[in-house]
Amino acid sequence: MSQSIAERLATLKIALPQAAAPAANYVPTVLHGGMLYISGQLPMQDGKVAFLGTLGAGTEVAEGQAAARLCAINILAQAQTALGDLERIDQVLRLTGFVNSAPDFDAHPAVINGASDLIADVLGERGQHTRAAVGVANLPFGAAVEVDAIIAVKA
Repeated sequence: MSQSIAERLATLKIALPQAAAPAANYVPTVLHGGMLYISGQLPMQDGKVAFLGTLGAGTEVAEGQAAARLCAINILAQAQTALGDLERIDQVLRLTGFVNSAPDFDAHPAVINGASDLIADVLGERGQHTRAAVGVANLPFGAAVEVDAIIAVKA
């Protein structure tokens, strides 16, 4: 018998935070037609952006990976709030990762692996997803990374 999502979170020593409130005129999640759309999550911890900076200009790949991992934890927190139970997740379909990057930085996929690895570790096969990793000139509040998600939900 495989572990539940809650058991995997406990094994990984991850406590989901309270889902962050939106920072502007949008909602954090939309559940429509069996799909849960989760707005971009920053690497927020204790109400603050935990990882600031530009990858390739003072911020290292390992820091970017940790930021992406924290974004994925915040995605799960939003999913928990929206669904009431993470076991309702049928499949993570897509993660899109945005990396605050210097013009010559090209390790975006390595950075966003921090989010992909966390989702796969917590959700197992249900966490296998498509993905895009995109470099951008800046992110809200100077964050190093932002990640959003599209998730298929069980009825």
